Amino acid sequence: MMAPPNTVHQRILMNLSGEIREYIKKSGGTCEVFPAPFAVFLNQDDRNYVEPDISVICDKNKLEEKGYNGAPDLIIEIISLSTERMDYGIKPFKYRSAAVREYWIVNPVTRTVNVYDFEHDEKTRQYSFEDEIQVCIFCSHLCIRISDLL
Repeated sequence: MMAPPNTVHQRILMNLSGEIREYIKKSGGTCEVFPAPFAVFLNQDDRNYVEPDISVICDKNKLEEKGYNGAPDLIIEIISLSTERMDYGIKPFKYRSAAVREYWIVNPVTRTVNVYDFEHDEKTRQYSFEDEIQVCIFCSHLCIRISDLL
């Protein structure tokens, strides 16, 4: 049994989702933001899915009532004690293999964000909550400072 997300986790989830959604809306974009719970069927089958904290989806052709069939453009996981090992260990490989373009790991305890830019095959970059972090899938036009969202 997993513990429910704490207040900081939920605050980051809601505010980060909102920040990305507002950027998309203001820039006339067509991508959509889906916070958890939202099923992502990476292997495009009906049984195995992940539930990222935040999924940003630009290809709406794969959206269905039950979730999304394929790789979201951006996945953000907010670390909790019960998910830390999976988020840092297994998920980067799983998401890269599935063709996710960008993956963020937000760690409220260490106040760091690891950004994987799989699309451009960049090395992982680590930021502090006080740094401005560029969202790679939006060609760096959107910069987010996590400390502003707390």
